[in-house]
Amino acid sequence: MATHLPITKARINLGQVAKRAHLGHDYFILEKDGIPVIGIMGADELEDYLERKDARINAQIRESNRDVKAARVRPAEDLLKELVTSSAKPARTRK
Repeated sequence: MATHLPITKARINLGQVAKRAHLGHDYFILEKDGIPVIGIMGADELEDYLERKDARINAQIRESNRDVKAARVRPAEDLLKELVTSSAKPARTRK
């Protein structure tokens, strides 16, 4: 649920509004003359929202979901073990 505020009140309390949006994950709808004109949310959440609107990101998510359904996935622990093992091997030198 979003808190509705007049723009003038939000301007006076901008530091507190920003803190609540960032730390408390609160949403704000700012109004001018009672008409909603702008929303405020935390930057991390806004970035996530914008990424979801990106067609390339959505295509990657759909592909990932298809991989999961087709069991073309493996546990992250297996990948980490493989990475650790491969980084522990000495590098080959060319002669």
